[in-house]
Amino acid sequence: MTILCIATYLKGHAFIEECHRLGCRVVLLTIEALAEAAWPRDAIAEIHTIRRDSTDDQIRRTVAGIARRHRIVRLAALDDFDVEMAGMLREFLQVPGFGRTVSARFRDKLTMRTTARRLGLRVPEFTGAFNDDEINGWADRVPAPWVLKPRSAAASIGVKKIANRDALWPALHAAGGDRPLCLLEAFVSGDVFHVDAIVRHGRVVAAVASKYRTPPMRIAHDGGVFVTRRLPDDACDATALLEANRALLEGFELSNGVSHSEFIGGPDGPVFLETSARVGGAFIVDVIETATGLNLWKEWARVEIAGDDGAYDPPAVRPDIAGIALCLSTQEHPDLSAYDDAEIVMKIRKPHHAGIIVRAPSAARVDALLGDYEQRFTRDFLARLPAPERPLE
Repeated sequence: MTILCIATYLKGHAFIEECHRLGCRVVLLTIEALAEAAWPRDAIAEIHTIRRDSTDDQIRRTVAGIARRHRIVRLAALDDFDVEMAGMLREFLQVPGFGRTVSARFRDKLTMRTTARRLGLRVPEFTGAFNDDEINGWADRVPAPWVLKPRSAAASIGVKKIANRDALWPALHAAGGDRPLCLLEAFVSGDVFHVDAIVRHGRVVAAVASKYRTPPMRIAHDGGVFVTRRLPDDACDATALLEANRALLEGFELSNGVSHSEFIGGPDGPVFLETSARVGGAFIVDVIETATGLNLWKEWARVEIAGDDGAYDPPAVRPDIAGIALCLSTQEHPDLSAYDDAEIVMKIRKPHHAGIIVRAPSAARVDALLGDYEQRFTRDFLARLPAPERPLE
């Protein structure tokens, strides 16, 4: 079996290695700038490249050349920004998996909002940024503040908070020709949660609910320490989140794969924020593995290879609580030797990052450790950078 992995950012090593371990031939499609990057080359049969600005036709021609020699039967997009390309190529090659219509639900935030509202899920008030009269009417009806966000970005990249009516039209004019590619929505305050899930035959077969200590948008724009931790499955918040996520993914028609979805806590239940057909970033996959034993990259590979007809049995999930404290560091290699609590499972080894993952049976103990690390990281390591306007290479 040949699987074509698309990765225009350096990630997905565990996915690639698991596909290779399962006996697949892995062919990687990446961008020219990453041709010599630190990919797990022992697990990859061939690496092919495209330019980052390649057109769909150029991409199809490159993949058609690969398909002359390899019968591609699976195709996986390892980064959020590759999902739409993968949908286009699945339709071109006629291989299993979702095409462009479903990929838009996981990439285009206007499509996400429209689809979620049709499914009966709670969503922030929103409008497309097309028609001036519609925008003015919407702004008359929906109180500020608002958020202007790119429809196909990821995380908090390019998101702008608009405080009042005076700032609305300058922000829209500043978007220029990209204005139709933006979504305007009400800013909803509250705790932010995420649910990370495995989907098989259109049903959620494993899911983990977690809570951010500080909303990621605030971390991205104001700086700070990123903290998230798993919620116990029987917690009230977790029960409502897991049910909302189940309805979301079944309604969005994800057949086989993984997802990272975000919700805002509301008095009437979770408010849908955004979703994706990928694993979560910021070492969330490591936190989930620490808590549950599930490595979402590896499980995704197993689900992808199984397809509609193969066998896949999700492993048992441990009930432990785990969490992470992570920040940009002023030091290239921060010294974490003073952090020696018995609950520490992993210290993040990444230049200019300070990070620790902890695990304990008690949610209260994990919260106490992460609260302590948040304060200490702020004092000892924290660096602040402006939020990026575009994805970093």
